[in-house]
Amino acid sequence: MNQTVTAQARIDVAAPARHTPFARVARALATLLATSAALGASVSCSAQETTLRLVSAFPENSVYVKHLERWWQKLNTEGKGSLQINFIGGPRAIPTFEVGNAVKAGVVDLVMSPGAFYTNVLPEADALKLAEVTIAEQRRNGAFEYINKIWQEKAGIVYLGRFVEFQPFHIYLNKRIERPDLTGLKLRVTTVYRDIFQAMGATVVTTAPGDVYTALERGVVDGYGWPIGGIFDFNWQQHTKFRVEPGFYDAEVSLLMNLAAWNRLSVKQREFLQKQILELEAQNDIWKKYGDEEAERQRQAGIQVIRFSPEQAKSFLDRAYDVGWASHIKASPEIATRLRTLISSKR
Repeated sequence: MNQTVTAQARIDVAAPARHTPFARVARALATLLATSAALGASVSCSAQETTLRLVSAFPENSVYVKHLERWWQKLNTEGKGSLQINFIGGPRAIPTFEVGNAVKAGVVDLVMSPGAFYTNVLPEADALKLAEVTIAEQRRNGAFEYINKIWQEKAGIVYLGRFVEFQPFHIYLNKRIERPDLTGLKLRVTTVYRDIFQAMGATVVTTAPGDVYTALERGVVDGYGWPIGGIFDFNWQQHTKFRVEPGFYDAEVSLLMNLAAWNRLSVKQREFLQKQILELEAQNDIWKKYGDEEAERQRQAGIQVIRFSPEQAKSFLDRAYDVGWASHIKASPEIATRLRTLISSKR
């Protein structure tokens, strides 16, 4: 007997505050449902097969989505009759900074996103950028279990796994600097870079990735923070002159699942999904080669490298991690302190 599974989004669409997070999710839900109808998509569950709806915080043409697409196509092939994934889309379906609300509320079942894009739901998520041990080690040392405990208790979200790592962030500029000092510069940020850029003297502007090109083109910002890979996805190289070395932190893009949707899966479906996630994480070494290729591609595009002296580089990295952890410990002392013991290296 077939059973229809509907998204249980607790959204007060009649609320007078039209610009509250839940109001924005309500509008996103309408867009999502229209998209699903247009695609002939169904979110259905039977004793035989369950279909989960997935959205991405990144545009459909991004390298992260393309990498994940190969994974969910393989999952769909191997999961016929049991588990399927229907990719709804990127920010055109759910705005980048609303993906956390969407998966928390059950508007969608799965989300691919870095922690920086859903801090409005779970501020602690941004701390994952500070990890200095691999996701494989996090699964061994108790970090993964602890992250899941917090994510589920505070937001009703299952942290399924991390499929992007070994991708350091960089400062990209259209003006040269000689030392770790951003005084007088206006830089595009998310929560990933806000604290360290401000500590270095920058004025910061928060935007979604899709708005960065225009901000650079119009001179609204002098640069931005971003991982080593992916700037060509947005054509930002056209307005980027310099990349600062060394890189810092580690780009984290993960898969999240609505807890209620997870609980609706059978034991066999959960085991199958977990197996697929582990196989995805086992491919994470590819990001090392990808980073090298992107650095060379940037060089060929005319982006010059700014290198600090060894002493300046060490001071910059120490400061970046100290500032990053200090911010999280101030906001959430118990959780951040525990996370730091689990995901930091002995630097």
